[in-house]
Order: sequence, then structure tokens, then C-alpha cells
Amino acid sequence: MDSKEEKALILDFLPYGYPLEPSRHPIAQAIGITNFTLLELVPKKNVSLQLKEEVYIGPEKRDKIYYIKGKLPKSKLTETAKLQLKDFVEKVVDERESFFVDFLNRAEAISKRLHQLELLPGLGKKFTKAILEEREKKPFSSFEDIAKRIKGLTNIKKIIEKRLYQELTEETRHRLFVF
Repeated sequence: MDSKEEKALILDFLPYGYPLEPSRHPIAQAIGITNFTLLELVPKKNVSLQLKEEVYIGPEKRDKIYYIKGKLPKSKLTETAKLQLKDFVEKVVDERESFFVDFLNRAEAISKRLHQLELLPGLGKKFTKAILEEREKKPFSSFEDIAKRIKGLTNIKKIIEKRLYQELTEETRHRLFVF
């Protein structure tokens, strides 16, 4: 996933900037739709942005965004942005189910003691072993297929959502979905 972000989703819009910072310029907290990059965007003069609004941030002429200030540090995420992120994560895991199922079919060992699958919340050695054995027989085709074939693993979608949200809001040693 080396491509630059073309579009971003507004997570929070602060028309007067951050409350405790001396510079009081409008700022938007956003997430890149392709690579899940957290960004700080500076809107054009007299532009007001709405939550969940999709804005163009690519190299061509932008209608609402003046410039990309840079990556948004996780520590600066507002509570509003975190709430919007939860909705975004649920939507993106739904829309890109095949991407996440493909990840489960391709996940590999990080070291002799740790597998990528074990980084998913609630998947320990037992579920990891079951997933590896089942995908050897036949690759998974959907979340539903996984639920049918792995006994006791009922909601892999929620598990993936939880991990993606964790990677977006916390510092994690290993990343599976956010780079």
C-alpha cells in the first residue's frame, strides 16, 4: 500500500483550531480512505467541513482543502474523531470484507513464537492453529465461511474491527492493517 491518499473522511472539524494551542486556525482531523492514514488538514478560507464528509486531498486542484498539514498524532485525536473512527472502521470492514478475508488466508508467522493471527484480539494459539489448518484445506471466502468452519469463532468481523481501531488509536508494536 504505497499509494498516496486521494480522498479523506472528516473525523472532526475544529473551526478555531485546537483549544490550547496559540495558533487558532481551522483544522480538520481526517482519515485517508485508501491507506487509513490519520491526517491533519487545513481547509481553504471560509470553508466549513462536516463530519463524515469525504474530501479530495490528491495532487490535482482541491475544492475544500488548502493543504495537508501532516500526519495526525494519535495523541491529538479528539473524542469526536474517535467516535467517527469507530463508525469508519465498521463501514470499511464491511465494504472491504474480501481484503480482510484475504489477510486471514495469507497471514504468516512474525517469529517462531508469534503469528500475525495472534495479534487479533481474542485469537490465541488455539484459534490460530484452527485457522491455519482450515485455510490449508481451502481458502476462506467470507466472514460467514470462517464462522462456519472454525468452531467457537463467531464474530471475526468484530475482532478485525477491534484490531483496526486499536492500530488507529494506540501505539502498537506490530501493524497488520495501518502503515
